Amino acid sequence: MLSRSVGMLPESEVRTMLRSKMGRMILGALAIAFLLAPAAAMAQSQSITLTAGFFAPKGQDGRVDDDVLLAELSSGDPLLFEIGDFAGGNIGAEWLIGLGDYLEAGVGASYYRRTVPSIYELSVRPNGSEIEQDLRLRIAPVTATLRVFPMGKYKGFQPYLGAGVSRLNYRFSEAGDFIDPSDNAIFPARYVGKGSTVAPVFLGGLRYPVGDRLLVGGELRYQSGEGDLPTGGEDGFIASKIDLGGWNGNFTLGFRF
Repeated sequence: MLSRSVGMLPESEVRTMLRSKMGRMILGALAIAFLLAPAAAMAQSQSITLTAGFFAPKGQDGRVDDDVLLAELSSGDPLLFEIGDFAGGNIGAEWLIGLGDYLEAGVGASYYRRTVPSIYELSVRPNGSEIEQDLRLRIAPVTATLRVFPMGKYKGFQPYLGAGVSRLNYRFSEAGDFIDPSDNAIFPARYVGKGSTVAPVFLGGLRYPVGDRLLVGGELRYQSGEGDLPTGGEDGFIASKIDLGGWNGNFTLGFRF
């Protein structure tokens, strides 16, 4: 397997959430909320919420400079696909604990995976057929959140805002046939990068109770974050990052108990 690396890209600024002022504030609020949660759960309602919707990744203008998808679109022999092709469905579940009349703490997990076909934009095989690849991105966040209900949690319509911290478990791969830039030879290969990163999450939504137990609604949340990819050597990608940021829009169905 040959490396497709086109040179060392500049290191991006360290953006780890745990060292930022915002990260410390969110983590502090969540820590207090979850310390209070066991006692509050004895007197307050709890619920399990199921979610289903879509994930839309950041567009080209908003992605980190050394993002692998940007690099593939702008290399000397670029691949042909669109960032928007990575928009796709996701599913998830969340456990929520009431903290008084205006707050909820939650922890949940979700899953997204999308495979995007691509070809070389400027090159074909000697017989004229396309040189094809599959680009696959998987993100499985585990997230802790704190929600604020300005109008309370026991009215009719219940709008809310919230924030949290997410551990984004990711896997990105490119598989198919590629061109060696040194001699234009076509070779089969598979490149894989995976790991996890901590990132902030911001959310807002609206829900409505149906009877005593059911809650239906919708939610929009934004996640930020970037994952590291290997570069150089036989298994190296063309760039060192994969931007994991984007918007999640979900239908929510909650069950109180």
